Amino acid sequence: MRNNSNRFAVQALRRTLVTMLAGILGIGASHVALAQAPRVIELTQVPCQFLESEGADHGYTSRSIKDCEAINARTANQRVAKSKPLELKPGKYLFRVANKNVPYELGFWLRGASAAGRITLPSVSGGGILAGGKRDYEIELKPGNYLYSCPLNTTPDYRLVVK
Repeated sequence: MRNNSNRFAVQALRRTLVTMLAGILGIGASHVALAQAPRVIELTQVPCQFLESEGADHGYTSRSIKDCEAINARTANQRVAKSKPLELKPGKYLFRVANKNVPYELGFWLRGASAAGRITLPSVSGGGILAGGKRDYEIELKPGNYLYSCPLNTTPDYRLVVK
């Protein structure tokens, strides 16, 4: 019960501070609220796949990128066909990508799904996620069709729709 009381007190204090800041800046409180932290999307990589994207750990083992290239050459099309696209609304997001038991460095690449989308839609990428580690990738998504994957872990291209 005490934790709920504390949480409600913190939320009330936050609303009061937003209202005060809006008054000082001479803008509506809704504009200040929009500047709040981005929504966090957590994604976990295991060998050759993102867990959340496929809904199950297929139990693949990989010691190098070549292992995943061979596995995905045989299985990626069927796995992606069964997966549901990640659907989000436009706005600021923080993709928190974790490396769960992959013995080499991983990364993340989010980009437009088509050639035109790669030019007109925002993208984010990077590496450096060691076994047991996490890395955050911040992006403001616009409406459109995206793909995300890990080129270092050679995952399939998973779909993301922003509308």
